[in-house]
Parts: sequence; structure tokens; C-alpha cells
Amino acid sequence: MVKLWRCEICGDPYIGDGAPTNCQFCCAKQKYMKEIKEADVNFDVELNEKDKANVGKALQVEISNAAFYFCVAKETDDEEGQKLFKALGKVEAEHASVWKKILKLDSIAEGNDKCHKSNKENLEESHTRETKASEFYKEAAGESENSRVKQIFEAFVEVEEDHLELSEQRLE
Repeated sequence: MVKLWRCEICGDPYIGDGAPTNCQFCCAKQKYMKEIKEADVNFDVELNEKDKANVGKALQVEISNAAFYFCVAKETDDEEGQKLFKALGKVEAEHASVWKKILKLDSIAEGNDKCHKSNKENLEESHTRETKASEFYKEAAGESENSRVKQIFEAFVEVEEDHLELSEQRLE
């Protein structure tokens, strides 16, 4: 039976017979996909100074990574790479949108990160970016006193680790 699902991380809806393996928007794992009536989605959270600083930094990381990936999608010399990096750009932009909501911002600036023609160089840079993001998000999750902020950081660690796996598979 078709149901309406909602991602507890980004808040976006999904229609399907069952919860998807990953959110189609932010790529959060299936455990965050709930039937709409059961989904607990809240972006109106109070941030202490440490969380506010970490969320602000996370927003900048996601803006930068989205800009890099969208650049690669246009510039890389590899057809599969174009598709992969376009998809990654959309996910990172969705992550930026989540942090924008948490910070209660009306808008965010677009990044202007540069990329390479060589798909291998882009994969290597992607791997570096995702490693840094994952490490930072683990640290930020550990420091957070806010359960919602901690939940988002933890979910994004899982997503960034999936992205690492994608680059590692292609760099072998």
C-alpha cells in the first residue's frame, strides 16, 4: 500500500510502498524515514554558542562542497563523473538547506569553489572534502548538547561516509 513518508533529518516527503533505503533528498538512512504522522521533524531549536558555531561551520562546508560538486558536474572529463557529482551536489545543497533552517536564515550565499577537468583529481578532492566533513561532524555531534543537532550531525556522518565509499570505489 502506498504511503506518505517523511525524512526526520531534512523534513522532505516521499511517496512509496515502503520507506526508501535512503532519503532521496539528503540521503539520510532509512531509520530516519517515518510515516508522515509519526515523523518528528523540528528545525526550531535553541542553540548554545558551541552548537551555533558548529552549525555555522557545517553550513559553510556544505555550501562549499555543493559548489565544488556542481562545478565538477559541468567540467569533468568523465560522463559517469558528471552524473555522480551532480547527485552529490544536490545532496550537499540539501544538507546546507537543513543547516539554514536550524540557523533560521532567510537565504544563504552560493559557493564558488573551483574544480578540475580530470575526474581522478576531482575524486581525490571529493575524498579529502568528505573525510574532513565526516571528521568534523563526528566531533560536532560529540560536542552537541542539543539532541536534534546531534541527530543531524550523526545522520550526516553516515551520509558523508557513504560518499567516501563512492570515491574509494572509483579510485581503486
